[in-house]
Amino acid sequence: MALPSSSSASLNQEQRKGYLFPFILVTSLFFFWGFVHNLDPVLIPHLRKAFTLNYLQSSLVDFSVFIAYFVMALPAGFIMRKYGYKSGILLGLLLFGLGSLLFIPAANTRVYALFLGALFIIASGLTFLETAANPYASLLGPAESSTQRLNLAQSFNGLAVVLAPVIGGEFILSGKNLSDVQKAAMTPQALDAYLASEAATVKGPYLILGAIILVVAVIFAFTKLPEVKEEKGKPSSFAHATRHKHLIWAVVAQFFYVGAQVCVTSFFINIAMKAANIDEKTASKFLGYGYGIAFVVGRFAGTFFMKYISPNKLLVIYSAINIVLSAIAIVSTGMITVYALIGVGFFMSIMFPTIFALGIKGLGADTKIGSSLIIMSIVGGALIPLGMGRIADITHNIQNGYIIPLICFIVVLFFGWKGYKTNAA
Repeated sequence: MALPSSSSASLNQEQRKGYLFPFILVTSLFFFWGFVHNLDPVLIPHLRKAFTLNYLQSSLVDFSVFIAYFVMALPAGFIMRKYGYKSGILLGLLLFGLGSLLFIPAANTRVYALFLGALFIIASGLTFLETAANPYASLLGPAESSTQRLNLAQSFNGLAVVLAPVIGGEFILSGKNLSDVQKAAMTPQALDAYLASEAATVKGPYLILGAIILVVAVIFAFTKLPEVKEEKGKPSSFAHATRHKHLIWAVVAQFFYVGAQVCVTSFFINIAMKAANIDEKTASKFLGYGYGIAFVVGRFAGTFFMKYISPNKLLVIYSAINIVLSAIAIVSTGMITVYALIGVGFFMSIMFPTIFALGIKGLGADTKIGSSLIIMSIVGGALIPLGMGRIADITHNIQNGYIIPLICFIVVLFFGWKGYKTNAA
């Protein structure tokens, strides 16, 4: 069974039923990659403590994850053009599972570079999954509701935003934060034992995650999924895809949006500990139950609002609000800072799927290449947090770094205002 192109007529009832189970199965992928991504904000303060890193060094966690999107996005797109979405999903799940299992030798050897390598392999798998699942979910149904459908699937990604920090905070974060004075007073053996115990806490969670992902890969292998039929007689190439101006603007907007999201989430625990003077486990709960719930509620609310407000207008409104909230996070103190960042989570929630859906709209045979280019722009999550970490190290204040997300939201606002408008390639 082949999926219709975005210009096809409305689907009949039989086609809708045929797409239901594949849509449910593909939607599960949004939860899994959301879960592992939202363990990163827990990993960053944890590894910063276990390896005595500064903010810039700890931001290499994000760099290792998101640089994989830049490296692997185009290969993922080309593989799926040749072998289909299902092949891309299976390869992505295998890389995801393998990278998760590599956390065990990384923790045993206590080499920071091995952790970064395992994260790169996981993210390589996620690149295949996101390159496949985002357009696939948008195409499994009527073209006129593609943006709503993608936001619905991404809502389960939002559910992971709630659960991952809470579960990760409980099983990865020890709650033991020794000062430099306390570490200096310890014997070398005692300090080594403390750092080893900190590194080892990641093994159990990532072992379980890797096993689950490999089981999911087996389920996909034995499930028949509908494939998209490419439009015949139309060119599909990198050069041709880049002739769509709205696609280029979507790539730019997604670069800055992902950078903003990673900055906000990755340094959330650090800024909550500093601004509100709370411990790391409490901060991780605010990240999960506060920011996470705001994010997932925002996804479902955004899907509802799009029935009455066009996606691009909603993107403009949400971006403007986040510009204000980012400014509040920079200048405020105490719990107001934490609440401002929780609010940012609510209004960021629709941005990735909305930019994605608007970016691939009307691409036809260029959809897979266009999807790869937008996924490739996720490299913003590797590069932009480095700037934020550098500002935090120079000024000795992580709050000052939030000028970076503020600028990013200005770019997203422009895409929703002007850049989304389609053109014929």
